[in-house]
Amino acid sequence: MDLQLHGKTALVTGSTAGIGLEIARKLAAEGADTIICGRTQAKLDSALADLAASGGKIRAILADPATAKGAATLTAVVPAVDILVNNLGIYESKPFADISDEDWLRLFEVNVLSGVRLARQYFPAMLRQNFGRIIFISSESALMTPAEMIHYGMTKTAQLAVSRGLAQLTKGTRVTVNSVLPGPTRSEGIVDFLKSVAADPSAPPAELEAQFFRDHRATSLIQRMIEPDEIASLVAFVASPLSAATNGAVLRADGGITPTAV
Repeated sequence: MDLQLHGKTALVTGSTAGIGLEIARKLAAEGADTIICGRTQAKLDSALADLAASGGKIRAILADPATAKGAATLTAVVPAVDILVNNLGIYESKPFADISDEDWLRLFEVNVLSGVRLARQYFPAMLRQNFGRIIFISSESALMTPAEMIHYGMTKTAQLAVSRGLAQLTKGTRVTVNSVLPGPTRSEGIVDFLKSVAADPSAPPAELEAQFFRDHRATSLIQRMIEPDEIASLVAFVASPLSAATNGAVLRADGGITPTAV
């Protein structure tokens, strides 16, 4: 299927590893001029080397939209895009009573404000040109907040509010704003996270994964970690002109964790 992304410019945040890296790979392979960003040159260089075989035009910018200064740096270099994928995010497991004000603010700034800053820059031009895609990479935690990471769940729910509110402003245009909700997805830090919630942190990685789904995500229908490229395939479609009828949506790619009634 041709996703008709040739000639489109796409920016993917949080794109040096995991879901973001795979989204960038998929968009580039489909012909989009793709921009990745990151906080360290070493990670950017590694990501570019990894993406080299994808084809398409890929460039990297050293900037961190989790800060106002970093977002300003990024938007100065890239003043307009056709596709914005707000993937940047962090998570942690922490008992509610131990979550400090600083923890709440840190997760909110990284997970929510980073996307708000970039959308504020790019959304008006999308409306003027009558085409654009903004995609927030949220989480199943937006709908079913985990008891072990309530502050994270709060930020993911906030993303849905921002996404839907922006979608309301697109009426009658060819701009769309949507949220994609991955379930637990394999990433470079996933083993440490699984250990932090495991009954037996010393268990092998495969057993840690099995424990996690048995004890913490029992409603998952696939009972395994989602692979980043499985999320990227959905995001690439939503980013394309072919997805024109999908707007203001919450698209679940969570392995069936969230019941349809939620």
